[in-house]
Amino acid sequence: MIRPFIVSALLIILTETSFPQNNDTLVLYHPDMDAVEQIDQAILLAQSENKHVLIQVGGNWCPWCIRLHKFIKQHQTLDSLIRADYVLLHVNYSMENKNPEAMKRLEFPQRFSFPVFVILDAEGKRLHTQNTAYLEEKESYNEEKIKEFLLNWNYSAINPETY
Repeated sequence: MIRPFIVSALLIILTETSFPQNNDTLVLYHPDMDAVEQIDQAILLAQSENKHVLIQVGGNWCPWCIRLHKFIKQHQTLDSLIRADYVLLHVNYSMENKNPEAMKRLEFPQRFSFPVFVILDAEGKRLHTQNTAYLEEKESYNEEKIKEFLLNWNYSAINPETY
């Protein structure tokens, strides 16, 4: 059973980003956190909300990781789709912490470079790993490609009862 304070902390981790006091560098990834524990908590939350878990693996060192996050936040349709259909989690992969157990559990998504999306169902089964390079356009991302990706992997899309 999930303890209430853990759920609250997880929701803060999943929905809040932090900015250092003296610069505007976005901090999405937390090398000091246990990624396996984060994944377990996200799965429990997804179960309670009939959602999938959308994991963005990357690091604060990765400009494309930050760019993708900002792109999604700037496009209300994408941000709304994620909030409606997924429990979003940023899992760190960096020199400080490569999270080897989490990477093994996610079936080694780092092979696709960063950022990389991994979708888990509410039981924790990996459904899909997405190389985000295919969602890029020029020096940014393509809204329609990301929207299509999100719609094709949400809970309803892969539920045969909805066909």
